[in-house]
Amino acid sequence: MEIEPIAFIENDYTEKFGIPRQSGLVELPSRIVFVDKYSDENALRGLEDFTHIWLIWEFSEANAGFSPTVRPPRLGGNVRKGVFATRSPFRPNPLGLSVVKLERIERGVIMVSDADLMNGTPIYDIKPYLPYVDSIPDASNGWALAEHSGVLQVEFPEKLLWLISEENRRGLIKLLSQDPRPQYQNDPERIYTFTFGKREVSFRVDGELLTVVDVK
Repeated sequence: MEIEPIAFIENDYTEKFGIPRQSGLVELPSRIVFVDKYSDENALRGLEDFTHIWLIWEFSEANAGFSPTVRPPRLGGNVRKGVFATRSPFRPNPLGLSVVKLERIERGVIMVSDADLMNGTPIYDIKPYLPYVDSIPDASNGWALAEHSGVLQVEFPEKLLWLISEENRRGLIKLLSQDPRPQYQNDPERIYTFTFGKREVSFRVDGELLTVVDVK
């Protein structure tokens, strides 16, 4: 059976570089806008009772194809793991799974935060997050524990920070603190740039300090 998108996400993540590596790490706003065929507010009845929802979506910009093993960037790009032991896009079916915070529903549009989806990503299904079955407190992180090992201190000059909308400032700083660079890149003189909304944010990292050097 062929599946089709029911909605698309809209946010300020306009390119792959700079997107949070997992959902729930950065609190920035996104909108889930349904295609006309499924834009029926009755389909959302009762969803407002939940605080979080699951999104099933497509790695639409990856063009990856299947690979039985992959090299996770957060392991330095030199260690191979089985693709089914990762969340890599190199899958038989390019589907992703994310849990996001449901902020509110306005006229059939779902407002969420904590997403790790690029702007324009197609969404194939939405389901409520049920903590009594979906949360397993004593579950193991496996090798992926290394992915979330520490955060950077962020130095964001005030004159540049004011160029970012007020609602996005805290989230952008949190995003930068997670270190958007590939793990194997560690040149303190290199300047990295990514697009965030209508702005280009440039930074460098020296040790545990990330300094924003420009916002255009």
